[in-house]
Amino acid sequence: MTKPNGPHRTLSIGGASYDIFVNVEAMADTKDGEQVIHLPVGAKVMIDRIQETAGGGAMNSSVGLARLGMKASFCGVLGDDQWGQRLMETLKKEGVDGTTATVAEHETTGFSIVLLLPNGERTILHHHGTNRHLDDVTFAQDVIPQCDAVYLNRLSDDACIIENDIVAMLEKHPAIHLTWNPGGCQIAATMNAEDKAALLKQTDLLLLNKEEAEIFTGKKDIKEQLSILFERGVKHVCITDGKNGSYAYDGMNMVHCPCINNVIIVDTTGAGDAFGTGMTWALLAGKDLKNALKAGTINAASVISAIGAESGLLTETQMIEKMQSVSLEISSF
Repeated sequence: MTKPNGPHRTLSIGGASYDIFVNVEAMADTKDGEQVIHLPVGAKVMIDRIQETAGGGAMNSSVGLARLGMKASFCGVLGDDQWGQRLMETLKKEGVDGTTATVAEHETTGFSIVLLLPNGERTILHHHGTNRHLDDVTFAQDVIPQCDAVYLNRLSDDACIIENDIVAMLEKHPAIHLTWNPGGCQIAATMNAEDKAALLKQTDLLLLNKEEAEIFTGKKDIKEQLSILFERGVKHVCITDGKNGSYAYDGMNMVHCPCINNVIIVDTTGAGDAFGTGMTWALLAGKDLKNALKAGTINAASVISAIGAESGLLTETQMIEKMQSVSLEISSF
């Protein structure tokens, strides 16, 4: 089929979640090197407020790309319950094509209860729900040839079976851009797994955080991680490191981008997805690696300034304005 003219058509593949945010005044401390929160057993814990939003990797990236001017589609599985209906309403409101979604009858849509701490950090109680049903039967792989870009988000264990279908489609249509943001079982399998190695060869933008990159590559040094992933076939490799900023490599330029100063952190949920959609938008627009990093950083900073993974996502007009007004010292390292 012939691709339509106009904005880039994108397909976001992966999970969806109905997120319920709860502000809690919980005690937090450090145990075994990790920050933990304490809620007293048997007590009634008072909360400040509740806020409900859409979430999940494919929901976030499809909405993010739509706001940035793309003709975005969502490919995932929702239930026919009230949460699934609300997520479909969100897709429609945001201008995302939901016809590539599957609705499972008498099933529970994926959902999360997000406990928000006063410092913006959070603990997520998550139920996969219908996300586990994303497989060869529900995956709309025939849509891929009509797209300019595919955004592959974190997949549940059962859904990883579709990776082979994606590789097969991209081998037939090499001009299609692939952004891959792996997680969970995909990271644990490492880059040496046969299916992951095949997917890396088709990847235009790979997104990992520092901890994920170490597990995925088996290497501790960021330069070595960037180099080895590029050697595996990835065109643009990006590794984020929280408040330390992000690092990227395209085979010629190995650069570091700091975070934006003086951002008030309200909620970090969805920051990675916002970063990835910003970078994807920039690369599809023909921008270089430094400007792609800048776009990702700007989008992520906007998202962490609001509650939820999507409320702070920028429009294309806002992004262009901020690309011109925000100054970031992006340097080689």
